[in-house]
Amino acid sequence: MSEEQFRHLLLREGLSPRTIQAFRHRVYAVYAEEQRGDLPWRLTRDPYRIMVSEIMLQQTQVARVRTKYEEFLSRFPDTATLAGASLQEVLLLWQGLGYNRRGKALKQAAEGIMERFDGRLPQSPAELRTLPGIGPYTAGAIAAFAFDRPELFIETNIRTLYLHLFFPHEQGVNDKEILPLIQLTLDRDRPRLWYYALMDYGALLKQAMVNPGRRSAHHVKQTPFKGSNRAIRSRILKTILAKGATRGEDIMHELDGDERVAKNLAELEKEGFIVNTEKGYLIREG
Repeated sequence: MSEEQFRHLLLREGLSPRTIQAFRHRVYAVYAEEQRGDLPWRLTRDPYRIMVSEIMLQQTQVARVRTKYEEFLSRFPDTATLAGASLQEVLLLWQGLGYNRRGKALKQAAEGIMERFDGRLPQSPAELRTLPGIGPYTAGAIAAFAFDRPELFIETNIRTLYLHLFFPHEQGVNDKEILPLIQLTLDRDRPRLWYYALMDYGALLKQAMVNPGRRSAHHVKQTPFKGSNRAIRSRILKTILAKGATRGEDIMHELDGDERVAKNLAELEKEGFIVNTEKGYLIREG
């Protein structure tokens, strides 16, 4: 059934058992042709590896994650190794992914798993959300991809697909309108496969047309990284990671006298990334 035929069926019957079946058939048919089966995190069911991939993929392009994922797992192959590593080691490997908060949160999540869950990643989204860096989407994704649980979640590619097929003309569509449809159409027998299929269909649509996701109430155009406050934070950490103990004035010089340096140093210290010692700023440990 083509997309046009599906839409006519949807207009005629609404979301019925027949339209749900047609929708699933359409999604799986597209997935059979367009699946991104070479993504390394799809070739494993190891909960730790899936957690690493999901946190890396937050707001980061797949191509960038693909290389860093393998490198990260080579150095930190399991939860215990990551939990026992220094923050400096983790941040050094995290360079290039951006959003250093996520790297720090991933290490803290590993520590929490070792301390509270006997080294085993919990299966329920409620328990997963008690770990640093794991919000509603990531908890649902880990539960589905690592444990094949039919949990409800939404992300950008899934949102794109539902907007395209179920809301073809609406603007400012809220996720609250989409989530019930995801719930009703969820293939509860094969949730891991189903969510991969939804994501790949949505990714395909973004390449084929103007992104339907722009019609979401939650769509936010990402600001350029260059010159942003995120870039300043990244350069500060990169400098300290490369040079070790570094005084504030030297960091200021390294960043061309940017007036935002002092404020960001204070924020990074408050957030537990760095500590100011007699020798200068260092990555905080413990």
